[in-house]
Amino acid sequence: MTSVTEFLLNRSSEPRLTAPAPDRKTLERAFACAARAPDHALLRPWRYLVIEGQGLEQLGDLFASTCPNNADEQEIEKLRRAPLRAPMIIVGIASPSEHPKVPEIEQLLSAGAGMSFLELALQEAGFGVMWRTGSIAYHPAVREGLGLSEQESIIGFLYTGSVATEKPKVPRPEVAEFVLDWPPERR
Repeated sequence: MTSVTEFLLNRSSEPRLTAPAPDRKTLERAFACAARAPDHALLRPWRYLVIEGQGLEQLGDLFASTCPNNADEQEIEKLRRAPLRAPMIIVGIASPSEHPKVPEIEQLLSAGAGMSFLELALQEAGFGVMWRTGSIAYHPAVREGLGLSEQESIIGFLYTGSVATEKPKVPRPEVAEFVLDWPPERR
């Protein structure tokens, strides 16, 4: 097994993150890795926002603004505090464009692959990450508040920082549970 394979087999999402967050040099290298995602016709259908410091509090206010008027204060505060679970959040944005040979789905998959490459590069640099979405990622007020255009969508919030505490290993499925040969053998 190569070191890349070993690394992938040990990859995990880390929910408990603290400072420090990646520095600019580490981020630049990680974003360079993200730009290596498969990208039919070199459309580069992605972009990213880096949020830290006061920006995390502003993001929390934006999240809280999505609550309906009848929401209880606990629900509002939970959303307001959500971005404070890490010292940095990187918002992955799919930014597809019209192209005669590259359907939108390919561009969305490319943006997702880029986010995954970014996640892996940050973990390789020694940082913990947690890719989060949920209904907040699809809420029009969040999209608007983050400055997304009509055709763009959030593919995830990559919470990033130093691992605060190790978590237990998550059981993984056996390969035979999700891989089949095709065509199936005739009996």
